[in-house]
Amino acid sequence: MTVKNIGILCSGGDSPGMNCAIRAVVRTAISRGIQVTGIKRGYAGLLRGEFMQMNLSSVGNIIQRGGTILQTSRSPEFQKVEFRKKAVDILRAQHIDGLIIIGGDGSFNGAMALWKEHQFPVVGIPGTIDNDISNTEYTIGFNTAVQTAIEAVDRIRDTAHSHARTFLVEVMGRNSSAIALKVGVCTGAENILLPHDKVNHQKLVDDINRGIARGKESSIIIVAEGPVAGRSYDIQHVLKDMYHLDAHVAILGHIQRGGSPVADDRFIASQMGNMAVEALLGGNVPSVTVVQKGKVLMTDLANCTTKADHNYIEYSGLAETLSI
Repeated sequence: MTVKNIGILCSGGDSPGMNCAIRAVVRTAISRGIQVTGIKRGYAGLLRGEFMQMNLSSVGNIIQRGGTILQTSRSPEFQKVEFRKKAVDILRAQHIDGLIIIGGDGSFNGAMALWKEHQFPVVGIPGTIDNDISNTEYTIGFNTAVQTAIEAVDRIRDTAHSHARTFLVEVMGRNSSAIALKVGVCTGAENILLPHDKVNHQKLVDDINRGIARGKESSIIIVAEGPVAGRSYDIQHVLKDMYHLDAHVAILGHIQRGGSPVADDRFIASQMGNMAVEALLGGNVPSVTVVQKGKVLMTDLANCTTKADHNYIEYSGLAETLSI
């Protein structure tokens, strides 16, 4: 397989560190004499023919920036066979020989379909703050999202203590426990509610009251958003109406997706971008960059097209022990 022009896009939710990966792809490709075509706004932009030629200036001064200079979007139409055929026709018309996709499991399913249906060379780079892709220990953006949430909870703890209040702090992550557990342990939260936990309101109240009895001035409950954001308000209403507990809600929301990426996200994303280009040039497709046993390496893309909650659940015992 001869590769002269590589396409790159970001798909799905943005995550801090995507720009680092884009930068690494462009600089690695150019160092090998390969052209890079940026595709704006993900698969939707691909279908609309939104292309931009990338050069060293395109990726200058972006390593510290959150978000993605290529922008991103979700593309429901890409689930249809006819739109995927259209996408491949457009790619070939632009003389693009291979495609690098930065995104989550849904984005990788779209990429896998391009390979299965049209044998179009694809390589994935996992980018999602949820850290919920199978067969990789890490996805770009997770550590930055966690750090952002920790800083927010630390500030909320200050005001919670000042007013002797309980706060329900909702973090992102959908069905993944990763952000909630790590943030909960790192902020000394009194309780952590995971995505599919059946909420035991009586236990929450008992735990809070035990803390008050021994002089604790405030409580922080970390709530994973679950399938639908805003579940903290449902919990708040029960605590107020049935137990007369003055609980306040803070939903961190999209601040967890933005901001300058931390060192780990910059470093891992840079490695992944470099390896993705080398995989395409070496004909290692369809493949995806992953972290396994702490090392960045390549694996078959089919291994990373489903969600996974990894082993974070094992830390729930640690969190419970330390929250007494």
